Amino acid sequence: MAEAADFQGTNPSPARRWLRRTASLIVGAPLIAGLLAGPAAPSAQAEGATKAPTGSRTVDVSLDTLAPSAPVEGDTLTVSGTLTNKGKKTVTDAEVDLRVGPRLSGRGAVDEAAKRTGYQPGSDPAKLGGSYTLKVPKLASGVSQDFTLAVPVDKLDLDAEGVYQLGVSLTGRTTDYAYDQVLGIQRTFLPWQPEDTKSKTKLTFLWPLIATAHVTAETGSDEQQTPVFANDDLALELAPGGRLEQLVSLGRQLPVTWVIDPDLLASVDAMTKNYRVKAGDTTVAGTNQAIAKKWLTDLQAAVKDGKVVALPFADPDLASIAHRGKNVSGALSHLQTATEVASTTVETVLHVKPSTDFAWPVDGAIDPSVVDVATSAGAHKVIARSDSLEETGGLPYTPTSARPIGGGTTAVVSDYRLSTAFTGDMSKAGASTLAVQKFLAQTLAVTEQVPDKERSIVVAPQRTPTAAQAQTMARALQALTAEHWTQPLDLTAAADQKPDAQATTKVPRASQYPKKLRSQELPTQAFQDIRTTQDSLNSFQIILTQPDRVVTPFGNAINRSVSTSWRGRPLEAQRYRDDVRTYLQGLTNEVQLITKSDVTLSGRSATIPVTVQNKLVQGVDHLVLRLTSGNATRLKLNDGGAVAEKPVEIAGGHSQSVKFDASANANGQAQVTARLFTTDGAPYGEEMTFTVKVSEVTPTVLLVIAGGLLLLVLAGIRMYTHRKRTVAGGTAENNGGEPEQPSDPTPDTGPESGNPSGPGEKVDR
Repeated sequence: MAEAADFQGTNPSPARRWLRRTASLIVGAPLIAGLLAGPAAPSAQAEGATKAPTGSRTVDVSLDTLAPSAPVEGDTLTVSGTLTNKGKKTVTDAEVDLRVGPRLSGRGAVDEAAKRTGYQPGSDPAKLGGSYTLKVPKLASGVSQDFTLAVPVDKLDLDAEGVYQLGVSLTGRTTDYAYDQVLGIQRTFLPWQPEDTKSKTKLTFLWPLIATAHVTAETGSDEQQTPVFANDDLALELAPGGRLEQLVSLGRQLPVTWVIDPDLLASVDAMTKNYRVKAGDTTVAGTNQAIAKKWLTDLQAAVKDGKVVALPFADPDLASIAHRGKNVSGALSHLQTATEVASTTVETVLHVKPSTDFAWPVDGAIDPSVVDVATSAGAHKVIARSDSLEETGGLPYTPTSARPIGGGTTAVVSDYRLSTAFTGDMSKAGASTLAVQKFLAQTLAVTEQVPDKERSIVVAPQRTPTAAQAQTMARALQALTAEHWTQPLDLTAAADQKPDAQATTKVPRASQYPKKLRSQELPTQAFQDIRTTQDSLNSFQIILTQPDRVVTPFGNAINRSVSTSWRGRPLEAQRYRDDVRTYLQGLTNEVQLITKSDVTLSGRSATIPVTVQNKLVQGVDHLVLRLTSGNATRLKLNDGGAVAEKPVEIAGGHSQSVKFDASANANGQAQVTARLFTTDGAPYGEEMTFTVKVSEVTPTVLLVIAGGLLLLVLAGIRMYTHRKRTVAGGTAENNGGEPEQPSDPTPDTGPESGNPSGPGEKVDR
């Protein structure tokens, strides 16, 4: 009752104050006794119950529509919404009223007014009253009731142009309060600018078309390389009512600058043709070609005469690269590649030439390293945000967005208040209406700061607005179409505006980078994983006869691995990188050496075959098969060395048997290692080791050879003796004896093979 009396602006009598104090003591005595007695176990009812709202929070007042959002003379302001009794008592004899005023001066005043919640006597204006009051005889606990108020603007007493506070209140009674009091109130803002201002604020609104990664590195083996999607969720965003569909259908009617991730265009373009979707360990055919085609057609029409800014492919996380990946070799080169692909993709799909001169760090937060990375791929303009750059102390107005920050780089500083105006849940009509009115109020307040000074302001909203957020943004921009205090300007023109001399151009130190954003960055390990994948891809593409079939999908997948969309989803990001690396490893393993069993050398010299298999659909070349003998004394290769190499070239789906000459010098075993290398000397795949058993050069063979030598010696002696006898016979003939006839020598040949070959693979002779 005291609260009610205070709200009504009355002073209670001394007797009433005495009664109130006495009642408070009586009511409070058990509580004090309980506290002195020590803690007690809370009842189940106390634990589960929530305290019912009281006072001016008893009834929730939601403002669902306010039309027109920016009225002019002659208009009728219509306010509709919902009343919900949150209290435990029925509200009776209530009425809904408008409360107009006071006029707010400056952006700070708008901010302060937005923070207020409950009714504040003396601060909140009086009711408009009269015939513009809606009676609510009864509103039971937990019950909601719609309301509508319609008031001609000239009855609102808007005496000067500017931003006014507009409240809707419900005044009534309950059994606890037997007299009228404010039981609920909601405030918003009413911009009143019926005529054009002396100078208008140039307003640039970015309209982002960005999505999470949906396409994998996997493609079909057909000629078209049918892409494989991780899921078909993108179709839900493209379908009527979906997030991306709403952005296109709303954006085509608005003066906005389209900011597009080329990966989204490439993904949707792939969906217009045959595509596959992962389903467990297999894939199924995608069925949403018609949805994708319609969305692309609508987008092409929407951007035909508009301004398009293309982000690097897959919207790479510039801050993560700057803080965690810059020192990992190759990280910056991916950004360069992503930038080069961007323009080509947009031109091919949308048939418009985009600007690729802008970099957009997360939430516009920058430090020197972020700026360095952002500009390393050729961008000369960085979209920052005003809460990242400290404003010059004492500057009485919001400066123009363009600011030179050194090195030929321009920071296009978006306005923090306007850029964050549409975050949160905009699916509720009340929240959406409040966001629109506050946005309009802030833009008018900016213009009023320096009425004679024309400035350029940029709005860079969240990267992936929901459908409800997009609808709310569109309502706000549509309310500005009369251009009474703003006029549209595209981003490129905004970056070229003359900067304010007093605006700060100092880039914050690294220590000033927001901790919350830093905690969401990709870890250094992510960039190391990506480097490993890139190294494997570099080795793999060397041997391919059609490297583009692999380089393009994997290059795009690597770019997606550093996408800004992974923020807040570390496990999904890790899984994506792992899947890319695993799939690439599976492809490289399709070119491999066939496991070889032990080899038995069935002679002093033979050929050793090693089979290379290519399961890829394309041919491979630029490969060398190298054989290394672990014991060159026992087993020599080719020209008598320990190492032999031969080139390998295999058509897709075929195998090739590569043969090496080998010679044995001693009996026993020799380990031989086979491994593939690229022509530039890099190892490819795993090495394979097998055993060569030399069984021909045995002691028996040596004995036979020695016996053969002995026979040759004996034959020589015999021939010598025979010749001597022949000479002697000739002498005897002269002396009348008979001459001897020479006999044919005995053949002196040994067996060609010694012991039989042992078990295992026998090589060709």
